[in-house]
Amino acid sequence: MNFDKNRLRLYAVTDRTWLRGQTLRQQVEAALQGGVTCVQLREKTLNREAFIHLGRSIGCLCQRYGVPLIINDDLDVALACGADGVHVGQDDLPVEEVRRRVGDKMIVGVSAHNPEEARRAYEGGADYLGAGAVFGSQTKTNVTPLPHDTLRAICDAVPIPVVAIGGINRENLPQLAGTGVAGVAVVSGIFAAQDITAACRELRALSDTMTQQS
Repeated sequence: MNFDKNRLRLYAVTDRTWLRGQTLRQQVEAALQGGVTCVQLREKTLNREAFIHLGRSIGCLCQRYGVPLIINDDLDVALACGADGVHVGQDDLPVEEVRRRVGDKMIVGVSAHNPEEARRAYEGGADYLGAGAVFGSQTKTNVTPLPHDTLRAICDAVPIPVVAIGGINRENLPQLAGTGVAGVAVVSGIFAAQDITAACRELRALSDTMTQQS
């Protein structure tokens, strides 16, 4: 698939931790209004039927804004809800199997933590890579921060775009300039914000500047 790296400029990864009386759909729309360029729906506890239903709802919303919807981990859910893509980790379904099942009709993202994993993912058919955790993580335990030199080596190892993830916020995002990343994937920096739309506008502007310097 001919994947536009600009889709990774500000990549929102959902998390229900900070709903504060809102629905996830309301929060995603607020993020879309703020300029996110891709949405990943990450659900670790929903049953399959509920996940598919939510995926269809968020997918319709993303389509209205012209932004791709990526499903985290679960290819069957991604296919059932008509998502634009799926993102898999190193311990999930192998990227070669994902690509075999979807052909060229779906975006495939893969997590990579070093250049070797990056090259394997690219050779297996990945359209983009997620690399981190560049500043640790507020959403995962036992995560080792990824040195910026390693992030740069990952970007240099493959011809496909790389999005940085892990603890990224308005204060540390500019530090990624010069690493070669195409953008940033953000969780708490978006969904924990009191004003999600305003937070996304600021993060988008910072990411635009950062990527121009890479």
